[in-house]
Amino acid sequence: MQAGSAAAVESKILALVESILTQNGLSSDIKRDTTFADAGLTSMEMVNLMLAVEAEFDMTLPQSDITPENFTSAATVAQLVLRRQHAQAA
Repeated sequence: MQAGSAAAVESKILALVESILTQNGLSSDIKRDTTFADAGLTSMEMVNLMLAVEAEFDMTLPQSDITPENFTSAATVAQLVLRRQHAQAA
C-alpha cells in the first residue's frame, strides 16, 4: 500500500468530516485544526467518522488508537492514519 502525503490524507479526512456535517445540516467550513467538537460533531458522528476513515484508507484501527487525542481534528486524524500506514508498510 502506498502511504499518502500528509496534505492528501488531511484533504480526504476534511472531505469525510464535511460530508458528515452536511448530512446533519451543519456548516461544513472547517480547517485542518478545527476541533471536531467546535465543528459540532456528536459522539455518534465521531464513530461514523472513525468508520469512514477506516474505509477510506483501507485499514482497521486498533482499539488503542481510538482515543480522543487521535480524533480531535483533521490534523490529528491524519497523523494517526500516516502512522498506521507507515506501520503497515514496514
